[in-house]
Amino acid sequence: MLEDSDKIELLKLARKTLEAYLHNQEIPDSTILQEALLEQKRAFVSLHQNKELRGCIGLLNPDRELYKIVRHCVLSAAAKDIRFKPVTQGELKELDIEISVLTPFHRIHSIEEVEVGKHGIYIVQGSFRGLLLPQVATQYHWDRTTFVEQTCRKAGLNASAWKDSRTSIHIFEAEVFSESDFPVEC
Repeated sequence: MLEDSDKIELLKLARKTLEAYLHNQEIPDSTILQEALLEQKRAFVSLHQNKELRGCIGLLNPDRELYKIVRHCVLSAAAKDIRFKPVTQGELKELDIEISVLTPFHRIHSIEEVEVGKHGIYIVQGSFRGLLLPQVATQYHWDRTTFVEQTCRKAGLNASAWKDSRTSIHIFEAEVFSESDFPVEC
């Protein structure tokens, strides 16, 4: 798991990247020395404005260092989440950046293995894929079954697709932190 100093560094990097990109369309160079940020991990970046979601994008293929994934995801959350208009420079001060660093996926064979509040879910059936982070279930006060059904819907499947033998269900945990967790440092 990440140390607080690693979390603060990632949040500062995400903020600096977003500010620079919205100011001059450039991504600033970064020198990262913390070993934990050089590891290859899955991550999501969520942007919140007035406690409402403003964008959320993640990378499920840990093909580069964590800090590079966070830089990519913060820009994608701001500009490429099709559910929202691109973030403008005028909104920067209102945004709270949240980062979710994911553990490796673990395939399960019964939804009884899902612990709401602890696990996120990744569902795959053929070319259909859907993922919900652990904090989504608690935010909406979902029980286990509702969480699994909503993940199926996110994948573009019917809510009961989890019962289909062609569907694979994977769980994971996430270390979630945001600028609001470290207001002085960020």
